[in-house]
Amino acid sequence: MLDKEQDTVTALRQTLSQMQALAKESARAMPAEFYTSEGFLELEKDKVLRHEWMCIGHAGEVANAGDFYTTELLDEQLIVTRDTDNVIRVLSNVCRHRGNQVAQGSGNCRKFVCSYHTWSYDNAGALVSAPLMKNQPGFDKQKCGLPEFASEIWNGWIFVNLDGTATPLAPRLEGLQAIIKNYHPEERFLNFMEEDVWNCNWKCLFENFMEGYHLSATHLKTLHKITPTRLCKKMETGEGWTGYHAYYNPDYPPRGPFHPDLTEDEQRQSPMYGIYPNLVVGMATNFTLFMCLQPLGVDKVKIRWGVVGLENDPDAQMVKDYVTLCRSFNAEDQEKLEILQKALKTRYYPGGPLAPEDFEGSIWDFTHYMAKHLAS
Repeated sequence: MLDKEQDTVTALRQTLSQMQALAKESARAMPAEFYTSEGFLELEKDKVLRHEWMCIGHAGEVANAGDFYTTELLDEQLIVTRDTDNVIRVLSNVCRHRGNQVAQGSGNCRKFVCSYHTWSYDNAGALVSAPLMKNQPGFDKQKCGLPEFASEIWNGWIFVNLDGTATPLAPRLEGLQAIIKNYHPEERFLNFMEEDVWNCNWKCLFENFMEGYHLSATHLKTLHKITPTRLCKKMETGEGWTGYHAYYNPDYPPRGPFHPDLTEDEQRQSPMYGIYPNLVVGMATNFTLFMCLQPLGVDKVKIRWGVVGLENDPDAQMVKDYVTLCRSFNAEDQEKLEILQKALKTRYYPGGPLAPEDFEGSIWDFTHYMAKHLAS
């Protein structure tokens, strides 16, 4: 790392330390370099992203035995598969022979075959065949299976921990589980899934999704009439998450059908939450929008985003209408965030004061989460 870049990283870590000492009433945004420093991104990868639970998709993508899809996370090639015993696994998509990929795209199969030399593996990762290797000294078939990464399923979302050292995820989210239990995420079906790439820093997108301050300004034509900024209320947050409650405009039609367990208050709002460090969720009364963020660079992020809902028919008009709404406000966010990323290349933005807690308190929570891992 160049000396100048190292100085930037050191300064950012010191700033995070200073943020930890500030009172909530003095909450501030981080300086521009927090979102533009290549060196700081490498630190994030090592100390946060590879070390923590990262969401990479939804169990509905592998609904049946034999289903699989491939993805890339921080340069690791991964296969997410439901094996013949109905167990969801996250396997390395790197052949144990010469290191090529053994699967591409998605589908359903009983085994993965490397097209380079046709080594093949079952859908639990065990090596099945390796042509002409049987009598080769030093070859041990039992030691040549695809490595499996630590993974957890929480309310249908699939999480992976690349370095295998993270503490269990579910206990971190017990408080959040209590907040959303009546929305019954476990009863919602995957209706839609897509991948996009936005030209912005991954943290900018996490923060954007987690604050209601921009709703009325950025989403004047879409979300303002449903969940205006003035009705946002900060969520009780904990070790593994942050968020806010986006209350509905009383003049907007009810967002049913409602699960019978929802209270009157819960029928009037959407819990908007982020599970550190890369899953953001908007849980409306009838549908849920989620985004899994995968950094591709300091100013580029891949988004695996989807919709789950009480309706088990992806072609239902209600589903199509909700996906259309999501596309509309996603486009509004993308436009603003890509402009923001250009502006953050400045050397003259030290970070400004945050709005009151109900509107940007979640950004302050996220800053403290990052500081816990990265402060000097």
